[in-house]
Amino acid sequence: MSSIVTIARLGAQGDGIADTPKGPLFVPFALPGERVNVSMQAVEKKADLVAVLDPSPERVEPPCRHFGECGGCAMQHLEDAAYRDWKRARLLDALRAKDIDVPVEDIVSCAPYSRRRAALTARTTEKGVLLGFNAALSHRIVDMEECHVLLPAIVEKLDLLRELAGLIALTSKPFRLAVTHTASGLDVAADESGKLEGKRRQAAVDFAIANGIARLSVDGEIIVEPRKPVFMIDDIAVPAPPGAFIQAVEEAELAMASLVTTHLAKAKRVADLFAGVGTFALRLARSSEVHAVEGDAAALASLDRGFRFATGLKKVTTEKRDLFIRPVTYKELDATFDGLVFDPPRAGAEDQAKQIARSQVRLVAAVSCNPLTLARDLRILIDGGFNLKRVVPIDQFVWSPHLEAVALLEKPKKRR
Repeated sequence: MSSIVTIARLGAQGDGIADTPKGPLFVPFALPGERVNVSMQAVEKKADLVAVLDPSPERVEPPCRHFGECGGCAMQHLEDAAYRDWKRARLLDALRAKDIDVPVEDIVSCAPYSRRRAALTARTTEKGVLLGFNAALSHRIVDMEECHVLLPAIVEKLDLLRELAGLIALTSKPFRLAVTHTASGLDVAADESGKLEGKRRQAAVDFAIANGIARLSVDGEIIVEPRKPVFMIDDIAVPAPPGAFIQAVEEAELAMASLVTTHLAKAKRVADLFAGVGTFALRLARSSEVHAVEGDAAALASLDRGFRFATGLKKVTTEKRDLFIRPVTYKELDATFDGLVFDPPRAGAEDQAKQIARSQVRLVAAVSCNPLTLARDLRILIDGGFNLKRVVPIDQFVWSPHLEAVALLEKPKKRR
């Protein structure tokens, strides 16, 4: 059944929202002010865009041929200034919902063609290998021919990666192919593609070597590693574990690191919680002693190795610890640290934030990829006596609803 509705506003995921007698109706790829023809979905409160009858002046032609089908991007059809305003408003709304009233700075934009890691899906079919992102809210793979988000160094290798996926696929089911651009070349990590043995394994090894792939791993096992993949963190070479996490865009990482290191510059001893491979720890060690805490042993080992082979750094110690199960207590923080940075996954760090809030750590930097959990954790810190000084949104996930942010806090000294 089709109907005509007028879009009132944009939702948090980028859908246009029409107010109807039955409640809000979510229409992907529709913009505020537009009168659109929609087809109702089986899913309640969702509709498919059939035609734009009265287009918004903020509507633009999407640059990518896959837009609207590929689930990787949601907002290529929105003019750039309006897109930045919408994305910044997501953070503002999350903070206001927690009664946090602080100026949110202009969004730090990242350029297209800058993302250095991608989690692609591959599948072998009778017609060949499909490789790309899934369609929105679907397991259907959109076979990728171009991408305006990924680094050209990855896009140019799509045919090569498609051929490699065909060599290692021992299943007809879809499987994950994580691709990361490192200083040594592409690091390719497959999951659930099947156990690679015998001639198929050798063929994959030969192919990777012949085509300059730095490393190929399957289900965590390194199949071949002609060159050790490394991340360059402030000119420090850090070995990358298979499938390692790194900030998606180098430009965004540099912006975040600059905010964090500047804020914590006067701290003598800094705790880096959820430290990963050392994105912040190694930079902070230029001026402070750092204790890096992380639950992933491989990431922590890479951080430690990067530190040991670097020069000009102050002491960096490491601790393997699941901060969700056993957060660093306020007593531990008070005993040693005057500065702290935490960069948790999307779930945030509620229990850890409660311990930080009780501590007397003077300077805190909170980094987050989820405005909702960031706002929750900041509320905890503010209620614990911290003053929120700055909030900076960073758009490293261009044309998507996802947003990175850095919040900087200070706790006044206790009067004696």
